[in-house]
Order: sequence, then C-alpha cells, then structure tokens
Amino acid sequence: MNEQTPHTPSRRQVLGTAAAAGAGLGVGAALGTPSAQAAGPAAATPAGTAAAPKRRGATMAGVPFERRSTVRVGIIGFGNRGAAMIGHFLSLPGVRVTAVCDPVRDKAERAAAKTVAAGQPAPALYTNGENDYEKLCTRSDVDLVYVATPWETHFAIARAAMLNGKHAGVECPVAMRLDELWELVDLSEQTRRHCMQLENCCYGRNELRVLRMAHAGKFGRLLHGAGAYNHDLRGLMFSPTYYEGPWRRLWHTRLKGDLYPNHGFGPVASYMDVNRGDRAVSISSLGTPALGLAEYREENMPPGDPSWKESYTGSDRTISLIRTAKGRVIRLEHDVSTPHPYSRINSLGGTRGVFEDFPARIYLEPDHKDDEWGDFSAYAAEFDHWLWKEHANPPGAHGGMDYLMIYRLTQCMRLGLVPDFDVYDAATWTAPLPLSDASIRADGAPQEIPDFTRGEWTAARAGLDSVKPA
Repeated sequence: MNEQTPHTPSRRQVLGTAAAAGAGLGVGAALGTPSAQAAGPAAATPAGTAAAPKRRGATMAGVPFERRSTVRVGIIGFGNRGAAMIGHFLSLPGVRVTAVCDPVRDKAERAAAKTVAAGQPAPALYTNGENDYEKLCTRSDVDLVYVATPWETHFAIARAAMLNGKHAGVECPVAMRLDELWELVDLSEQTRRHCMQLENCCYGRNELRVLRMAHAGKFGRLLHGAGAYNHDLRGLMFSPTYYEGPWRRLWHTRLKGDLYPNHGFGPVASYMDVNRGDRAVSISSLGTPALGLAEYREENMPPGDPSWKESYTGSDRTISLIRTAKGRVIRLEHDVSTPHPYSRINSLGGTRGVFEDFPARIYLEPDHKDDEWGDFSAYAAEFDHWLWKEHANPPGAHGGMDYLMIYRLTQCMRLGLVPDFDVYDAATWTAPLPLSDASIRADGAPQEIPDFTRGEWTAARAGLDSVKPA
C-alpha cells in the first residue's frame, strides 16, 4: 500500500506555495546548486530570526506512516556511510532496495551487486551527474529516500523526495541553514511526508537505557545534560581516498560553529523531552582559534597539495550552552581538529543524581553513597530498551546503533506506526549548527532557537521511549 493520504496536495501545489514561502524566507540560494549553497551559509542565516512563519499545512507530530507490507527504499550516496548502511536495509524482512544513486558509477554498481547478492532484484541505477537523484525521487516504487551524501546536498535531496511523495531519512546534519530547516518543516507538513534526521546515537544501548531511567524518574527532576562530537578526524579529512573530495574539510573554511551537533544533542534532547513537553529556547557559543588543521597540514601534507590553498576558520573546539523553556541547561561540544580520544560525553543530571559516559558511570540517591560511582550495568535488566533486549548483539558498526535505527525505522513504516522522531526534531537538533556560528561571530551573544513545532512542544507525546509492537 503506497497511496498518499487523502489530503496530500499535488506536487504542483506544493511547489507553488514553497516558492512563495521562499520569497519570504530568503531561501533563493538554498534552492540552487550545492555549490551555491556552500558559498555563504553563515551569511544566509540571520541571527535572531526565530519567529515562526505561518503554518501552511497540518502538524506532522503524531502522524503515523501508511502501513505497508514492503518498504521500498531508494538510496542516494555510496561513500563510506551509504556503502555500509545498504547492508542493513538488505538484511531486514519486508525491505527492498529498488533504486541506487551515486555520480561515481562504480560505487552505484557495487551497491547494485550487493542488492542482487542478497537475493533481491537488481535496483535501478542513477549515475548521470550530481542531480540524477531527482529522477530517482520520481519513481513510483520508492517509499523512502535514504540520503547519505555530502552535507551541502542534504536539503535539496530531502526537498525533492518530499515533493515527489516520498518519506526522507537524512544522515546528519539534515541541512546547513536556518531557512532550509524551516522549509523542510513546511514541506513535511504540506506534503504529509516525514523528514527524519537519522540520528543513530539515539539508539545506543547506554543512551536508550538513560532515556528510560530519566522517564522513570530515577534522576529526579532533570537539570542539565551534555553531549558532544569530539573525534579526531584530521587524518580522514586529509585522506585522498576516505571522502569523495575535500567536501568535509572545506566546511572548516566556511563556518566557525559546531558543524555536527546532532550526535550530542539528539540523545540529551530526548532525555529531556525537547519538543514533547520542553523546548530549546536559545544557544550561546564560544570557539577557540582554528589552529589544528593548519598544523596537521604543515606536518603531514606535501608541498603543492591542494589543501595548501585553504584557510581554516572553523573553531578547533566549540562549546555551546542551550537553555530550555523549563530552565534546564544543555552543553554541546565539537572538536574534530585536535588530538582527542573519541567522546560524545553523554551526560544527564537531576535532583537525584547524574550519569556520565565515556566511560559509563552513575551516581544516584539512594542507590549510591560515599562519593563513589556506581555500576551502570546494574540497571540493564530493568531499564534496557526493548530494542536491546530483542537484539542483544545487533550487527554492524557503531556498536549496533546503525542497525537498530534502520530496523526501527522500517518497522514503523511496515506497521504504520508514528516514527520515533520527526521533522521538528530534525530541525531542532540541527539548528545549533548555523546558530552556534552566528553566536561565535557575535562574541557569544545568545541566539534564539526557533520553535519549529509552532507551540505544540507543550504537549507530551511519545518519542524514542517506545513500546514494543505486539
């Protein structure tokens, strides 16, 4: 079953209203080519533009997928991420990969070969240039468009997917600019198609256990949390083969802010029910000088390498403080340019105790005393999420988070359930990217975080803390 809901507007109607909205939001550059988008993302994100534009469609909060026996997936982008994730789609019952797209034909052909090897029909190939994804999005045998491409293309592909009646699942971040985030919200509401930020860290075993403990009141009344993406990527960013070109490194020549807030923000926002009873109100950010990438280049790259033409402005470490409507504080960090063991921090504190990760440790009253950290694993039997009880050793990278994310997404689509997170979460979790840049450029001045729900955040509703389907 793949019919659109009865009140789904036509593509022509949505294009017309989106164009009118774009004129009011200043998104002209955002609708152009990826290179045009990349030219000036900071300049296109005015500080303090948090007022919600008038809603032109119904809310997508609590809207279920259409039930279907088979989820048909079109995958766009087969760099490291897409090439790894196709295996999860192919391993799940009731999921078919019907189309694959990458401008590097060899990559798309390898993905097609994996699909055939998994016992599925050969998928359609789209390899004719950077914009061939547009044709994939028009296919009638695609229900979900999965996007694993360079960041600057995420918005345009998600937009094309929804305009053609497809749900969009987008790797981090969902877009690079505030006006793009608003347009994705508007398009999701108008087309009645979900646009989801596929934040895999939300499905980590520790993250889901902390989520359930928080919702059970084990931390008391919540006060503060912290998340990060502190990951030394210098070698990968300068590798001639790891990425398809220098696109990720080039973002450090354009923005000063937190380029990858989602891994840290998504889980903590879920603990605190952001958009489901609380909301992120403002962000204040500071950044260090940009020294790490230039020093690495000096020590490791030969004369004449193209990277010597680059001037890095992105802060080596950004630190942001987010304030919520309930007065809670969330700290975010980002550092991919200096030596540092991997950490997402992943901390949560309340009136009854605190959890801190990397390594996992916990201190709760009345369970612990004498200022000694407790054993977090002692809470597994009672508080592990049903996904981790059902899949004790999930396959794949990142400790199984990737697999569980795709398993749960396609399960919701097959059973006609409400997704664990929606376009409002995608926009909120990504908003620190442009807003941290604006704050750093304004010497740490607070920036309003828009209410993408347009007031619906006050109502409690389900999220990642789901009940196992019957």
